[in-house]
Amino acid sequence: MQLHDVHQGIHKFKKRKRVGRGVGSGHGKTSSKGHKGHSSRQGFKLSPLFEGGQMPLARRVPKRGFANGRFRKHFAIVNLDQLEACFEAGATVDEAALRARGLVKGRYDDGVKILADGELSKAITVVADKFSAAAVAKIEKAGGKATKVD
Repeated sequence: MQLHDVHQGIHKFKKRKRVGRGVGSGHGKTSSKGHKGHSSRQGFKLSPLFEGGQMPLARRVPKRGFANGRFRKHFAIVNLDQLEACFEAGATVDEAALRARGLVKGRYDDGVKILADGELSKAITVVADKFSAAAVAKIEKAGGKATKVD
């Protein structure tokens, strides 16, 4: 055996099946599509949601509630432990300062919301679009000030 014999008869790409090329091919006449009906027609594509004529799952399951995704507000979420780690005492924290430190990235049309996860030991002035009640209490307890943007 020679090296050039190793791959003899093995092809890199499989030849595609040519249907509708006569009776002798085994895939002639109807090209393996059966007789009549929409699935035998040219350009037919079965929807992935089609369930053979039975009532589709999306219609069998009852619908409840209301999804307000189109009108939902998108806030960047920042927690107090992040402010503790990134800002020194006496600093003024607003959206521009948060973006400069990398705490807020991307596009948030409705601004920044401050949440109360973690502890705050420094007196800082926080200017944001929304605050949780617990966050305001912790900021003021540390001697800081929570100002809401109008």
